[in-house]
Amino acid sequence: MSDCLFCKIIAGEISSQKIFENENVYAFKDLYPQAKEHYLFISKRHSKNINDLTVSDAKQLEEVFAAIQSFTSSNGLEKDGFRVVTNINEHGGQTVFHTHFHVLGGEQLKGFGA
Repeated sequence: MSDCLFCKIIAGEISSQKIFENENVYAFKDLYPQAKEHYLFISKRHSKNINDLTVSDAKQLEEVFAAIQSFTSSNGLEKDGFRVVTNINEHGGQTVFHTHFHVLGGEQLKGFGA
């Protein structure tokens, strides 16, 4: 998608602080972190949100979560714990309409009991 911010990041048209990349997934530091460690994991193939992704190419979901597992295991986030969040559409807080997952950790996170 030519007007998608995350597609432009993947294409190298917009810079980012890359923390992970493989054939299918790209991850980078969030510009406005909500936790000590806050990363965005995105599929290199465009989809609007997780519902769109699940319908169009569910394999992407597995690829992104495998990347999250690999990164969090090798960087110590798994030890103390982390949170994975995705937003869907405007009321869900989505502002960039390319499926992405926020990985937050590095400190005790508040909210979302149980």
